[in-house]
Amino acid sequence: MKDTICMMKDVLMAFNEFEKSLIRVHSLSLNEAMVLCLLEEKGKAPGRLSASAIAEKTGFTASHTSKVLRSAESRKWISRSLCPQDRRKMYFELTSEGRNKLGQLKNTPVEIPELLKKLF
Repeated sequence: MKDTICMMKDVLMAFNEFEKSLIRVHSLSLNEAMVLCLLEEKGKAPGRLSASAIAEKTGFTASHTSKVLRSAESRKWISRSLCPQDRRKMYFELTSEGRNKLGQLKNTPVEIPELLKKLF
């Protein structure tokens, strides 16, 4: 059996291959897609999440979360609103464009690399 580092290298290369395909087919990164999926899950109720909740659920750092949110917001896939109880806190939710992009992702899936298929 390969050592752990070499196995992780192969997994990371497979994820990189998947993200390149995702960018080529859908013009969005894996991180942006993860945020859209997460916000869709929350779209059932309450319909929005704070940046800190998104960071916690994705495992991103606060600064990386901010970068991904800015990118998705600039593409009009998500919108932000102030928390009525704490005006320092922002909430994010999918826009209609974001729901359309997510629909495209689901209707035109990207090929999963062979190594990652073994995980399913």
